[in-house]
Amino acid sequence: MATQKYTFYKGAILNPLSDKKCDFIAEGLLVVQKGKIKDLMPLNKGLKKYSQLITSRNLIDFKDSVIMPGFFDMHFHWVQDDVREMPKDSLLEWLQKYTFPTEMKFAQKEFSQKKAKEFFKKLTATGTIGGACYSSIHENAIVAAMKEVKGDFVIGNVLMNMHSPEELTQSEDESINLTKKLIKRFGKKHCFTPRFAITTTPKVMKEGSRLADKAGCFKQTHLSETPAEIDFVLSIYKKIPGFEKVKTYTDIYSKTGMLGKRSLMGHGIHLSENELKTLKKTKTSVIHCPTSNAPIKELGLGSGLFNFKKTEKSKVSWALGSDIGGGPFLSMFDVMRSFVDQNKKSAPREATYVKALYRSTLAGAKILGCDKKTGNLAKNKEASFIVVPFKAKPDLRNAEELLLQMIGPLKNQRSSYEDLVSYTCLKGKMIFKR
Repeated sequence: MATQKYTFYKGAILNPLSDKKCDFIAEGLLVVQKGKIKDLMPLNKGLKKYSQLITSRNLIDFKDSVIMPGFFDMHFHWVQDDVREMPKDSLLEWLQKYTFPTEMKFAQKEFSQKKAKEFFKKLTATGTIGGACYSSIHENAIVAAMKEVKGDFVIGNVLMNMHSPEELTQSEDESINLTKKLIKRFGKKHCFTPRFAITTTPKVMKEGSRLADKAGCFKQTHLSETPAEIDFVLSIYKKIPGFEKVKTYTDIYSKTGMLGKRSLMGHGIHLSENELKTLKKTKTSVIHCPTSNAPIKELGLGSGLFNFKKTEKSKVSWALGSDIGGGPFLSMFDVMRSFVDQNKKSAPREATYVKALYRSTLAGAKILGCDKKTGNLAKNKEASFIVVPFKAKPDLRNAEELLLQMIGPLKNQRSSYEDLVSYTCLKGKMIFKR
């Protein structure tokens, strides 16, 4: 075979496999052919196996660097980039004071296009190459996002028909017709996205869910982020015909067809046992956003601690998300760090960096149904990876120690996580170089 069909990458390699297992090769060789991973092995073995194919032109040495899969951020609002570090006293107040006024600006086409170029360039630079994204209500904003995004993403325009600012309120027909139009244009890349039950009428959720299910699209919304939110939701729905007897937030989504194997529920912090049973039965996934849920002093909304052990015991699938702008920083390294740190007291043995990496990569790909082609560095998958300059200490024994040394020291300089990645590669092509 011609040597130009191969590219060989030298460096330390991390390859997440599960919550408890992550391959670590201190000196490794990643072999890429036609945009796919051909092989992954220790450097000495690789140099022998491919000695006749390796040349000075196709061997790239990422010296003192770590090669690892690109991230999947399974819950973020690209239109909230400008408010992610704003003061956060409570979820509902933060939305009214900062988020809604910012999202109104995306009614302007030129503004949306400019912001989309800026945001998705930054996202690629942090190593995120997949996930689930919320846009504003506006058609031109989601069109701009679809044009600029790079990787395996589903994106939806939020739907808002009630209890919303006048400038961000759509009629039910407007929401449904736009959903039909966007599904026709973007197919399965479109994600049906009621903002949450507070702002979206049952009619829109029911009809939109039907359209999304028919087209094989994903659905996403917010569920049980704060106790105040839950109380407000139930107070609204108990006055709506057909919903007078609903007992839980999850019941509302169940009755409107929002649950299912392609449904992503953001947060899910305050869920009862019965609600978790419903999520398991419907194969609905929960997306945990630790940096957004973190205490206010840590620039979060103070929503509470997600009980991942209870969620796993209930056999509900879950992955990690940044929740930009409830979360203050774009990098999934910060999200991983926050997950580990917040669980140090309650579950120190289970909340590991290996688990956080898995839930930031392969777990998200599995939920999106693209894990056969991406999500980690398994053979025959797409060559989608990131490179992080990091000189590992020679006595490192495993992936956990490597991740701890790489991520831990920056916890007091959190914005620095956004500068960790030196290269982002998607399907064998370098789409970012620092």
